Formats: sequence, C-alpha cells, structure tokens
Amino acid sequence: MELLAPAGDKSKLIMAVEYGADAVYLASSRFGLRTFAGNFDLDELKWAVSYAHDRNVKVYVTVNIIPHESDLKDLPEYIKYLDEIAVDAVICADLGVISIVRRVAPNMHIHVSTQANITNSESALVYINLGVKRIVLAREMTLDEIREFRNNIPADIEIEAFCHGAMCISYSGRCLLSNFFTGRDANRGACVQACRWGYTIREETRDEEYPIEEDSHGTYILNSKDMCMIEHLDKLKSVGINSIKIEGRMKTEYYVANIVNAYRHALDYLNMHKTYNLPDEIKNEVYKSSHRDYSCGFYFGDPKQMLETSLPISNYDFIALVLEDSKNGVTKVEMRNRFGLEALELLSKTRNNAIINILKIVDEDDNILSECKIPKQQVYIYTDVDLKKNEILRRKR
Repeated sequence: MELLAPAGDKSKLIMAVEYGADAVYLASSRFGLRTFAGNFDLDELKWAVSYAHDRNVKVYVTVNIIPHESDLKDLPEYIKYLDEIAVDAVICADLGVISIVRRVAPNMHIHVSTQANITNSESALVYINLGVKRIVLAREMTLDEIREFRNNIPADIEIEAFCHGAMCISYSGRCLLSNFFTGRDANRGACVQACRWGYTIREETRDEEYPIEEDSHGTYILNSKDMCMIEHLDKLKSVGINSIKIEGRMKTEYYVANIVNAYRHALDYLNMHKTYNLPDEIKNEVYKSSHRDYSCGFYFGDPKQMLETSLPISNYDFIALVLEDSKNGVTKVEMRNRFGLEALELLSKTRNNAIINILKIVDEDDNILSECKIPKQQVYIYTDVDLKKNEILRRKR
C-alpha cells in the first residue's frame, strides 16, 4: 500500500518526504479545503513537485472545494499550470471541477475526494466513467463494505482510505456549522472547527441552558475521536485498499514527521512478515504526537465510539530540529521548546527513541548557554551521539 502524507507547507513537505511517505497531498492557497494551512504559491508548487519527484515521491494537489461561480473563473488556467509542472494527480470533489480538468488537461489523473461522499460502487462507477483513476472513500464505510466495493469496480481503479488523524463529525467533511456560526465556509476551505466547541441544550420554553456532562471540562456532543489504524494495516490491505492516507495538513511538522515515521515502519513490518503482530516500539509512536483519544472510526462498524471530549492528549514536546549533520560532535539545531543540559529522546528514521545527552550549548556568537529559551533560536549543541539533518529531539512530559 502507498503511504500518503499531508504537506501543509514547505517544512511539512520536507518532513513527510524525509520520514518515508510514498506520496504527499498539498494545495495552493486557492481551491483546497485547508485555506489556513501554510499552503504553496505557484512557484512553491513547482518547487514542491521537483523536490518530491527527485526523491521518488508523488504529489497530489487538492482542488476539492465545493465551488461557487466566482471560483470557476481562474480554475482552468490553474489546472493547466498543475499539468505543466507535472503533478501526479488532482483531488476533486465536484463534477464541474472534474469536467474542467478533463477538458483542459485530458491526461491529468483525477482522484475523487472523500468530500464526494462515495460509499457504494454505483456512485464510484459514475466517476470512473468520467475518467477518474482513484476513489477516496467516505470515512463512514466498514471494512466489509470496502471489500464488497472493491469487488464491484474495475481492478485497475485505485482505492484510497484514511488510516490516521482527525475525524469530521459531518458526513465525510461536508459541514455547515462553521459557516452558520462564523461565516467561514468549511466547504470552501475555511473551517473554524466548530465541532470542537463545548455545547449546551436549551428547551425552547425555558431560558435556562442545560449541560450534558461527560467530564469535568464540559460536553462535546459533536466532537469525534481521532482515527488510528496502525494496528490494523493488514486488514486495510486485505480488503483491497491501495493507498492509506494520514490526515493533518494543519498539524505541526513534528506531527507529520512522527506519524509518517510510525506508519512507514509499520508498513515495512507488514511487508516483511506473514503475521502482523506490530511491535510496541512502533505502535507506541503514535501516542507521542498530540491527539484526541483514538478509535478505529467506522471500519469495524461501531460509530458510537466517536463521541468524546475535544481536549488533546500531548505526552511529548518537540524540542529542536536538527539543521545540519553533526561535525565532530557539534550539531546546529533550531529550538522549538526550551531545553538545557539534559537527556532528550531522538526521533529518527533509523534509530528511533535513542537517548541523546546535551553536554554544551553555544549560540551563534559563541556565547555558552545554560539553557536555550528563545523560540526558533539557532544554536550549536555538543552531544554524545552524532545527529543527522531533519532528525528531531523531543522530551517526554
């Protein structure tokens, strides 16, 4: 299976590629459903495709808004540009957008977004007859339904499904709450995540509001748990899924690095072993990024598990990013959270969870520091182990 990772901006793209993604999905500041991710301008999109392709990683660009008339004016030229810079596919949710892509870039591969809410083979066949190459399934399907779906569509059509990340309480992401409360249209990329707010119930003949207590922090009746399928990748493969997708273009570069790294090791383990008994050292990595309580979504047919508090669980802090390979035990890093002369855990492609002792800290003016506490400050650290560029130092809380 392909490992598909989010790339909300340049730094996250680098992390996704560095830590083992087979493909990334990203967007420009227009036409995608994550307006408030860093995203890419047109020149940056060209750079992103070149950077990824040089490392044998595919690039899929989201063009998955539900467009209004005003959105259509510049869309044909934008699609032509994506075709010129050789993106591997566009991800679309709207029939009109698909029609434009087919007209102005007939050789462009089209993936149908989860926003299209495809839950059955008849719907899929409509898109397939329009020339679509991949179906991104609605998140509300069970494994048994996916197996039957796979048997009812052509074998050369790919299936993509989510394996990790936030779950939208609305049907495959088609939400009106954000627009209703704030005027920010979730279906055009500006979701305010109103489902994560606390709510009360008010009976129409009474002035009093009534909380529905779930815990001491309030009620989150619209909110969902995060998805985590790292222990069940064998089941996703067995039903015919070709690509597993990590949600998170709005998440941090540390999140992207850590989660992609975990799933890369899990997929490699799956490919090398007849029985998928994932070691704890791989499985536990997904708990080292900020997350809400995990669930398996609808894959096993139990949506009741989705109601939960929106409070995140954060067990680890991102301390520093390694900017250059070590030279004689000295490494240039960029600080993310304050640190001193202490032992930190390493996030790495090859030696995860190694403990690194920081023996000395020096700033760029050669001043010796007892602690690094200026955000994004670049300093030199002396360690007992050499480090590699783009490795990450973290600390357990």
